[in-house]
Amino acid sequence: MNARQRAEARAGYLLLVPSFVGVGVFLLLPVLIVLALSFTRYNLLSAPQWAGLDNFVYLLGWERFRNSLWVTALFTLMTIPTSIVLGLLLAVAINRRLPGTSWLRVLYVLPWVCAPLALGVVWRWIFDPTNGALNALLGRRIEWLADVDLALPSVAFVQVWSSVGYISLFFLAGLQQIPVSVYEAAKLDGAGPVRTLWSITLPLLRPTMFFVTVTSIISSFQVFDTVYAMTGGGPRFTTDVIAARIYDEAFVALRLGRAAAMALVLFLLLVAVTLVQQRYFRRRVTYDMS
Repeated sequence: MNARQRAEARAGYLLLVPSFVGVGVFLLLPVLIVLALSFTRYNLLSAPQWAGLDNFVYLLGWERFRNSLWVTALFTLMTIPTSIVLGLLLAVAINRRLPGTSWLRVLYVLPWVCAPLALGVVWRWIFDPTNGALNALLGRRIEWLADVDLALPSVAFVQVWSSVGYISLFFLAGLQQIPVSVYEAAKLDGAGPVRTLWSITLPLLRPTMFFVTVTSIISSFQVFDTVYAMTGGGPRFTTDVIAARIYDEAFVALRLGRAAAMALVLFLLLVAVTLVQQRYFRRRVTYDMS
């Protein structure tokens, strides 16, 4: 390596320093702090006390924690398949390049760009049983956010509404990478729209499907703002997702050690789910269309 190459290497490493600092300070350091706090009893007022595995043992038998995991799993099952299917269909429609599709892209992605807390407040007003726009449109009183059977589906609907446009943009990018000649050959072979979608579009979209599925599941398990604004975890803890339970334990009950233990469990759960998805898609993902 000559002097010029060494100078270029030093310049490259210097340009990477801000990124390394950002990752270290805002990603690795918080993870290490949470890991350390999970083995302590800490209430923000007194010094942390070593608790060993007591927090994790408590979580194993805590019904509220198990309920939060179950609610989060149900929420994910309600939102992810629906968001992916609708996002794919929306992307296929936009990819036809009909007049006005560029404006539609902006409209579809606007809910995802807006602050989730603000969207939650707006949708709480829409679902309001007395003065809400939805009940006024239906002409009847329905307790959308106070009924134990309707609260979680209502929140899931808002999550789907806010994320489907974002997901469709990824699918649209994947669709635009598929050569037109592939579709022309399928058409010459007599393949109809359904057969083309099932045998050509979906297999060639597997890399996009893998990315969208992984990121959507992670986002679904971490949802907080919308639920907090719409229901606050109620009624009767039917919308008490795991992120809201962590917040409540940390900043309402001031049990930071227990909250950190729950956050660590959530982190390990997401890692396990991601590894399972990676293993599933590994032999099914196609990157080369030549």
